[in-house]
Amino acid sequence: MRTLIIISHPTLKESHTQSFLQESLPEKGTTWHHLEACYPDHKIDREKEQQLLTDHDRIIFQFPFYWYSSPPLLKQWQDEVLTEGFAYGNYESELKEKEFGLVITTGVHEREYQPGGNEEYTISELTRPYQAIARKCKMILLPTLLISRFDYMSEEERKTLLIRYRQYVSKVSGFTLSSKEDWFEKELQTIGKINMSDSDQQLIDILITQMKENRENLDDLNWTLQEMKDLG
Repeated sequence: MRTLIIISHPTLKESHTQSFLQESLPEKGTTWHHLEACYPDHKIDREKEQQLLTDHDRIIFQFPFYWYSSPPLLKQWQDEVLTEGFAYGNYESELKEKEFGLVITTGVHEREYQPGGNEEYTISELTRPYQAIARKCKMILLPTLLISRFDYMSEEERKTLLIRYRQYVSKVSGFTLSSKEDWFEKELQTIGKINMSDSDQQLIDILITQMKENRENLDDLNWTLQEMKDLG
């Protein structure tokens, strides 16, 4: 699976959150595409952008939440790239069945985005235009990944965010137990062994073996249950 991450951020180099996310990316399978770096003059190459969309399976808009929307260049990008005949219209959308998600960063705590909170409305309500884009372009909408108050996160919270972000950009959709196990095994075989001692790497190998054994036991149990159901 190939994932295109379209970032819109006017001051990306100053953002601790975006630096963390960029460093968290898997080594393969993702394209980091910063609009303000590619188009400082705001002259967007539509054909190049449409080809990028065509070449990827999952499209992610990643941006800080500015007045309940994206920075202006991402809106301009939508106006100029998601054109009739390519993204929607009488002919088949070139984006049909591609996955589409949002990674939004905020300086406001997540709990404030609800009735009674300081922001009153939920993130889902405030991102309806993006939901409409997915629908119009016949894309598969993913749950939004909201990252709030990154600078106040503890080390443990940042580790959890790293896993969630890597899952968001690289894990095959579908939330079956086997798909999660496959993803974790791959992660443990790669990033999980970086800078680890020999003894720690052996522990990771033991963990992977235990996961496989548990999966086989679960498969046996499912087979037995199916047999009992068929006999009944």
